[in-house]
Amino acid sequence: MSIALAGTEDHPQARIVLSAALEGDPSHAYLFHGPAGTGKRTVARSFAAELLAAGQPDPDAVRLRVQHGTHPDLTWVRPSGAHVMRVEDVDQPVVAAATRTPFEASRRVFVLERVDTMNDEVANRLLKTLEEPAHFVHLILMTDALGRVLETVVSRCQLVRFDPLPAARIAAVLEAEGIDPDVAGACARLALGNASRARLLASPEGAELRSEVDAFAGAGLDGEPGETWRPLLDRAERRRAEAEEAVAAAAVERLDLEPKGRERRAIEKELEEAAKRDGRRARTEVLDLALTLTGLAFRDLVCLAEQAPEA
Repeated sequence: MSIALAGTEDHPQARIVLSAALEGDPSHAYLFHGPAGTGKRTVARSFAAELLAAGQPDPDAVRLRVQHGTHPDLTWVRPSGAHVMRVEDVDQPVVAAATRTPFEASRRVFVLERVDTMNDEVANRLLKTLEEPAHFVHLILMTDALGRVLETVVSRCQLVRFDPLPAARIAAVLEAEGIDPDVAGACARLALGNASRARLLASPEGAELRSEVDAFAGAGLDGEPGETWRPLLDRAERRRAEAEEAVAAAAVERLDLEPKGRERRAIEKELEEAAKRDGRRARTEVLDLALTLTGLAFRDLVCLAEQAPEA
C-alpha cells in the first residue's frame, strides 16, 4: 500500500517519487527544490520519519520523536552564517556523523536546509559523503533556489520538485484558520505561492507591513516618497534587534555552564558573532519581503491607473 506523506497533497511529483522510494529502495540523497513556503520542510520531516520508522517495533513512537526533533538518528542542519553555510555546519554534524552507525534505527537521516548557500569549500567537504555514503545514510537537501546550488551537489542527488501553491489553495487554508475571506484572498495573492508568507501577511504584524508598503509605493508613484520608507527600515531594524536578543538569551544559559577562562571567552565571542549573523539575516529577510511587496504594489497601482488586468 502506498504511503501518503503529509505535505505532498499539492505536489504530485514529490508524492510519486517519495512514495515509490519508501516502497522500494530509497536513494542515498534527495534534493527538494521549489519556492519557499511550499512545504518542503514538512515533507522532509515526514519522509525522514518513515525512513527511520521502517522495521521498528513501534513505528508510531519513532514518527512522534521525529516530529518533535528528538530522534538520535535524525540530524537537521541550518546554515549558521548570515547568508552562507559554513564548513563547521557540516563537518562534525554530517560528514563525521555519517561514518557512525545508527543509535537506534537501521538508518541515519541528515536534512540540510538552504543548500544554495554552500560555497565550494563546504560542498567539497560534503562531496565524499554524497558520493560514497555508508549504506545506512540518507541525505535530504533543500533549496528555494535550485539554480544557485552547485552542480557538484545537484548531480549527486535525486531531484524532488515542489511547485508554488495555488492562491486559492492558500486562501482556503487561511480561511480555515479564521482569517477574513477578503484578507485571506489578498494575502494569498501577495504570497506568490508561499503559504508561510501568506500566513505572516495575514497576521497583525503583516497587516502593518502591508500598510507601510502601500504608503511607500503610493508616495513613490506620485514622485514624492518623502519619509515613507522609514517605517520599513525601522521594522527591519527591530527584527534584527529581536533576533540578536533571542540568541543572546539562549547564550546566557550556555555560558552559565562554562567555567571562567580562555575557553569561556572564546565561546562568548562565538555567540556574539552568531547573534550578529542572525540579526543580519533577520533584517535582510524583512527588507527582501518589503521590496517584493513594493514591487507587487507598484504593479497593482500601474494596472489600476491603466485599467489593465493583473498579470
